[in-house]
Amino acid sequence: MNLKKSDTSNVSKLVAGETEGTSLKDPSTQRYINRELSWLSFNDRVLSECYSERHPLLERVRFLSISGSNLDEFHMVRVAGLKALVSAGIMELSQDGLTPVQQLTTVESRSAELRHKQSETWKFLRSELSRHDVEVINMNHLREIDRAWLEQYFEEYVFPVLTPLAIDPAHPFPFVPNLGFAMALQLRRKRDGELLRAHVPLPTQVDRFICLPGPTLRYVTLETCVHLCIHHLFPDFDVSGMGLFRVIRDSEIEFEDEAEDLMLSFEAALRERRRGNVVRLEISSDMPLELQVLVVNELNAKEGDVVEVDGLLGLHQLAQLIECGRDDLKFAPHTARFPERIREFGDNCFAAIREKDIIVHHPYESFDVVVQFLEQAAADPQVIAIKQTLYRTTPDSPIVKALVSAAEAGKSVTALIELKARFDEEANMRLSRVMERVGIQVVYGFMNLKTHAKVSYVVRKEDGILTKYTHFGTGNYHPVTAKIYTDLSFFTCDPALSNDAALVFNFLTGYGEPPKFSKLTFAPSCLRSEIIKLIDEEIAHAKSGRPATIWAKMNSLVDAELIDALYRASGHGVQIDLVVRGVCCIYAGVPGMSENIRVKSIIGRFLEHMRIWAFGNGGDLPRASAKVYISSADWMQRNFDRRCEVMIPIENPTVHEQVLEQILVANLKDEAQSWHMQRDGTYERVNVGDEAFCAHDYFMTNPSLSGRGSALERYGGPARLRISAEQ
Repeated sequence: MNLKKSDTSNVSKLVAGETEGTSLKDPSTQRYINRELSWLSFNDRVLSECYSERHPLLERVRFLSISGSNLDEFHMVRVAGLKALVSAGIMELSQDGLTPVQQLTTVESRSAELRHKQSETWKFLRSELSRHDVEVINMNHLREIDRAWLEQYFEEYVFPVLTPLAIDPAHPFPFVPNLGFAMALQLRRKRDGELLRAHVPLPTQVDRFICLPGPTLRYVTLETCVHLCIHHLFPDFDVSGMGLFRVIRDSEIEFEDEAEDLMLSFEAALRERRRGNVVRLEISSDMPLELQVLVVNELNAKEGDVVEVDGLLGLHQLAQLIECGRDDLKFAPHTARFPERIREFGDNCFAAIREKDIIVHHPYESFDVVVQFLEQAAADPQVIAIKQTLYRTTPDSPIVKALVSAAEAGKSVTALIELKARFDEEANMRLSRVMERVGIQVVYGFMNLKTHAKVSYVVRKEDGILTKYTHFGTGNYHPVTAKIYTDLSFFTCDPALSNDAALVFNFLTGYGEPPKFSKLTFAPSCLRSEIIKLIDEEIAHAKSGRPATIWAKMNSLVDAELIDALYRASGHGVQIDLVVRGVCCIYAGVPGMSENIRVKSIIGRFLEHMRIWAFGNGGDLPRASAKVYISSADWMQRNFDRRCEVMIPIENPTVHEQVLEQILVANLKDEAQSWHMQRDGTYERVNVGDEAFCAHDYFMTNPSLSGRGSALERYGGPARLRISAEQ
């Protein structure tokens, strides 16, 4: 397969993230890639999509916005954690042998490079947007008619929500919240020349990009508008200096292990989060030195926390430009299919599931089927009980509405809500109160474990017998992300799996010992050991001269025990192909350690989120006798030891064929969106033409086995994609 370093020409070289000087540690002396550096490499790959001409221009802006948001969260959580370790004097080594100080030094250097690349990318995209008649202009390019319009806009939409704050002994420097964005000013009074320093927070309730009237799309930033109209805020002063700054704070939540009320504990912890330590202070490069010193001192920022930014602050807000009305510069809309198998049963989910297990492939197939499953359960007089886990969802979640309807109809409803879902804690607390008011039994899970499993369980009385229907998912019950994340929804009424689901809920609500399951595998009790057992079985096949193969798709691979097991399998001749979207701490293709391991990352229109694992079971993959599983877990320490997760075997022949021979094969066959790991841990993009196979395009244009229909001839059928050993 022909590979190339990503975009080695001119500006594009800046965002490749795989150029000279950025390779990771020498694999001849290392077994593991550093987790933080692997994540930065992943975000570089996301940023590189801004230069891919496969994507429409506004979608490339979206990738920049995502990269900016990702890096913000990285600092809020991962960098904040490293700084806390350093402050505490902890010298514990990471699994790749670095102290917290060594990690922090390297991470700060790499993240600074990434921020610079992001700024350069915005300059490039801004120029490209201008060529397509979408302009973001600065003060110098405003016409008189623009200035007059902005004055009126400011008075009507901005001035009422601004709070200008003088800074003097009577007015101390105000608190700036996490992701707070503000303007610092030096002012001189007109009548006597007296100096004043001031602070103007820029509200998130007002659009960051303001569209000027006219025949073309011309935008100015909110800060440009405020700068232009600053005399409305300080009419007796002239501006002698100004600049922008933005604060990122430690956003990890800490709470007492012995808290009597988890809800109250989290409410207190969330209040503390808003006042977390500054981990990054971004200051515009044009801010006068005196103001810089003021801001740094008032925010108690340390030298290593402060960075100057030559360009736009808050790149995540570029997402607003995507909705500018230029649909010709966006992906063509994709309409998700509704599984025809359910239509064939008169839209009766229970009848369709009773006939045969069903798997639904999101976002190509609609998340509406999951909603419909629960809505029908809520309305069906034969349904007597519903149990549901909720990790992330929306404030107006149709899932929650269905549960509320079920409770109001007199059904027994239990909802296990994970309060510790990072950055969704407040939303989940609000939803829990809504559900409690209608009589839903709301459970918050464990103090020291996150409930990350995605399970919905419905009990229905049929001819005097209780029949159980279960939904297992690889993704969240979130109707918005289900349109952009690739995930699997598995519906079954298999008695063993349904009984296992009941045991999961009993454990989560009853705090007993983890039960023994018939088919399901559960974390934290035995998920890691079961996967290692499956790897060891492939090693045994290899030793006996039988084919031995592992295919695995996930978001992250970090756990050292799993990595060591894969290295061991590689050494015995097991062929291992891994599709890992994000963090990946294993080395691929290193002689004597991982020569039989291949790793790729797919970055494209949709976010690859599902977890699928296949083991050859004595034969070459793909084959009907292979062991295939789906799961809510990635291969990380936190998933195995600190989360409640489930792994489900896929045994129904039709579903097995779809997951293995259609979904997994297409991901391995993909070239158009694939990056391949090299021996030194860096990634190279596949060098392909316009006709390269794209897994996302394939699934958008070819109905799955659940969706029925015939595939386009170009791809050779919906169920059987051929994959060669070289791929």
